[in-house]
Amino acid sequence: MLFGKTILVTGVASGIGARTAELAGQMGADVIGIDMREPSSGISSFIKGDISTASGVADIVRQLPNRIDALANVAGLSGSTGVAATLAVNFYGLRALSEAVAPRLREGGAIVNVASIAGYGWRANLERAKTLTTIEGFPDVAALVSEHGLKDEEGYPLSKELLLLWTMRAVHQPLFRDRGIRVNAVSPGPVETPILKQFRAVLGDARVDSDITRVGRAGTSADIAPAILFLCSDGARWINGANLPTDGGLEASINADVLGF
Repeated sequence: MLFGKTILVTGVASGIGARTAELAGQMGADVIGIDMREPSSGISSFIKGDISTASGVADIVRQLPNRIDALANVAGLSGSTGVAATLAVNFYGLRALSEAVAPRLREGGAIVNVASIAGYGWRANLERAKTLTTIEGFPDVAALVSEHGLKDEEGYPLSKELLLLWTMRAVHQPLFRDRGIRVNAVSPGPVETPILKQFRAVLGDARVDSDITRVGRAGTSADIAPAILFLCSDGARWINGANLPTDGGLEASINADVLGF
């Protein structure tokens, strides 16, 4: 379903991004990878770039071809570098890249955001999430953090809460809707990637171990990449504004506890 398509993948140097790029290539796609570090395995094309600033996003976009079929937003921080850096990459930079790439996406193209089960609390924190997602452009994130009194330990879950809310909002924005560009998300649970140790430091061993115990094992990059690429493909042409829990049943288990059924 990806043969001959051009797929833009961020975070290709390791983990889920690396496996997504590799699998896309195996499925016949031309892959353009973006990362701050060069990937160890060869891909069709690589752009060294940083989405944590508006200028960094603009520099990446200048190097892209005029036509792309899908964007997979995989790059992200664990939260260990503080709330400002985490929000800059995981949400505001990701959104800025998506908006800047949109005119280059073909009609009927796709954007897939890698969110997280950590963003589960967006409903409980809806008013805060609405406020932070309605800020247009690429804000001064450090000033925003100070203004809203955001704490470092909130950085990762907050960034994913914003991303999930924006995924649903984006499908109704003319920039995407008018050209039939689908915007979806996948939400992994704990995944055995190089930054899992950082997640343990940020979220705590008890939280991570509990999540793994609920579903029997941690996920792998190979578990997540096929879901991302399915949503990039024409096989998902009637899926839009959705969040696909790719977590071995973790969200279902948490829902059962929270809702009491």
